[in-house]
Amino acid sequence: MSKRKEVFTDCTLCYHSCGCRVTVENGTAVKIRGLESHPVNRGRLCPKGAAALETIYSPERLRHPMKRVNGGFRSISWDQALDEIAERLTLIKEAFGPQALGVFSGSIGVENLEMAGLMQRFRAGFGSPNFFSVESVCYRMRIRTRQMTFGRYPIEEPDSSLYILWGHNPDESDFPLKFALKQNLSKGAKLVVIDPKRIPLADRADMYLRIRPGTDGALALAMMNVIINERLYDREFVEKYTTGFDKLVLHVQRHQPEWAEEITWVPAEQIRNLARLFAGTKGASIFQGTCTQDQTANGTQNSRAFAVLQAITGNINVPGGWVTSPPPRFGNLGLGVEGQPLGADQYPLFFEVWGRKSPYGVVTVVPESIPEKLKAFLVVGGNPLVCLPDTNAFREAFRKLELLVVHDLFMTETAQAAHYVLPACSHLEKWGVAYTYNVCHCMPYLMLRKQCIEPVHESWSEWKFITEMAKRLDMGELFPWRSEEELVAFELEPSGLSFDYLLHERPEGDYYAHKDYEVPEGLFRTPSGKIEIYSEALEKVGFDPLPAYLEPEKSFGRASGEFLEKYPLILSTGNRSLYYTHSQHRRVPVLHKRNPEPLTEIGPQTAKRSGIKDGDYVVVETNQGTVRTKARVDERVAEGVVFVPHGWGGEANANLLTDVQCREPIMGYPDMKSLQCAIRKG
Repeated sequence: MSKRKEVFTDCTLCYHSCGCRVTVENGTAVKIRGLESHPVNRGRLCPKGAAALETIYSPERLRHPMKRVNGGFRSISWDQALDEIAERLTLIKEAFGPQALGVFSGSIGVENLEMAGLMQRFRAGFGSPNFFSVESVCYRMRIRTRQMTFGRYPIEEPDSSLYILWGHNPDESDFPLKFALKQNLSKGAKLVVIDPKRIPLADRADMYLRIRPGTDGALALAMMNVIINERLYDREFVEKYTTGFDKLVLHVQRHQPEWAEEITWVPAEQIRNLARLFAGTKGASIFQGTCTQDQTANGTQNSRAFAVLQAITGNINVPGGWVTSPPPRFGNLGLGVEGQPLGADQYPLFFEVWGRKSPYGVVTVVPESIPEKLKAFLVVGGNPLVCLPDTNAFREAFRKLELLVVHDLFMTETAQAAHYVLPACSHLEKWGVAYTYNVCHCMPYLMLRKQCIEPVHESWSEWKFITEMAKRLDMGELFPWRSEEELVAFELEPSGLSFDYLLHERPEGDYYAHKDYEVPEGLFRTPSGKIEIYSEALEKVGFDPLPAYLEPEKSFGRASGEFLEKYPLILSTGNRSLYYTHSQHRRVPVLHKRNPEPLTEIGPQTAKRSGIKDGDYVVVETNQGTVRTKARVDERVAEGVVFVPHGWGGEANANLLTDVQCREPIMGYPDMKSLQCAIRKG
């Protein structure tokens, strides 16, 4: 008799953690659909989530642990792999100290609490402070910056009265926001799009501003100038809840819209109109691109400027604005460890603010730290040789490692460079915690990620891999959980929603906290107890305490004439695709069919000047390297700008063009959005 069941779980293919219904027959997952009751996706799935089973049952999944032998790979047992890795790690630790180990968790580890938590616990147990993740190239900057301003992390509500999509394209990268926009625009909400490319949503917008990549901070400062000088700010909110506004008033006087027009390409009158619209709307939100403003020379100050704009207009803790949603309470998998991670001395605010320490090292310093400081590297759930800046620098550095271990579902470009490659479980093959804190006007939501099927082939979860590795390194007592279920129960205990409750009583998930729009005393956990427009934290490390503007390092404002003559065009990498997350999913036939090849996007006049036609092969060149793709000539793209998508391997790898030494000065993020390049037919 056929055994059939339906399991309610979540999708871990991006940070939204949408709810899913997985149908399992005789131990095989045969169907995946959206979960109607889940408040984030309400029964819908994006193409990646809908095709998850093709990823899980892909014939290209890694089947066995593999060891590099004579330039190739051969299959070995898990016991042999773990014994040999443990032996080599022990020798490295004895010779160079525990800090010679670096651990990297990829973007999947941002959504997968168990992956990131276990990796942090493992490196601490080993004695190394060097835990790295995509957090030091993406998103953590905005969290840190908002913490410096508000003392906590307010977030944008999907239901808004005014959406300012600032370098953000929900059609391609934010599935739930896409539907919230559609619903609320039909109810009268307004929309502004700020982007060098006229994305399709701009056709429905009340305003579209075509901006030069990397100049967002200048536009924000000019908006402040208008809001302050025209007395459009929320006087009551500013006086009651902020500090430093008087200094901001003087600071922005030199940042008139005409000043910003020369820098940003946005006409001064458009800047004035936007400032008036934003200041005149209660429940307005700036929606930053996931890392659009982070990955520029002005990254930290961009996020500071957005935070200050929200504050001076009173769009904090109001429906549709930025709201201080209660964070989830989970059991802490972290452990204390001596020393600071690499990069903490160079970029102290990324590591610590007011004694609140981050576990992350700065990943852009990794290439220069090999082999002098790092001898071994463990990569879990990531593909740094494609997704991190300056592939050539990382590739050369990884060749010098004494040990590189990769735990993944597929033989990625990073796995191909490893000494050992270990097969990992997908999200349907292991237990975990799924949460979301951004559910419109509802309370934050928590769900149990359930193991729907047994691991495919010889795949192991992070819990099993790390637990078994810890035993071989004589630190098994630090991983006392006898099963994944025990580990997840430990994580859930402080939340108030138990493992059994979420398994049996509320398998569809439940709200874990109450969202409150009030501003009680003590809400802003800064030294002053208020929103800090003037940041002494920035001042103490030598940076402007008020939002400031810094030109991209390689732009016409800072680079030499000779350099700009050779590389006259602006390069922006990393534009998203609905069908892929970073370098993932390109092995899925149904997704590859929808987006079969990388395309470099340029405007008609830019193409004409270089003798390029739509569909031609082109070579894009920077001072770091070249990529070769086909061209898409599109009038929606700003002239003088070249867009190269990320996540593709081989000669189309956008990070062959980027420079790991070209960093934002406050937190060390790479500039991947506003470099200079040349393009030619090729």
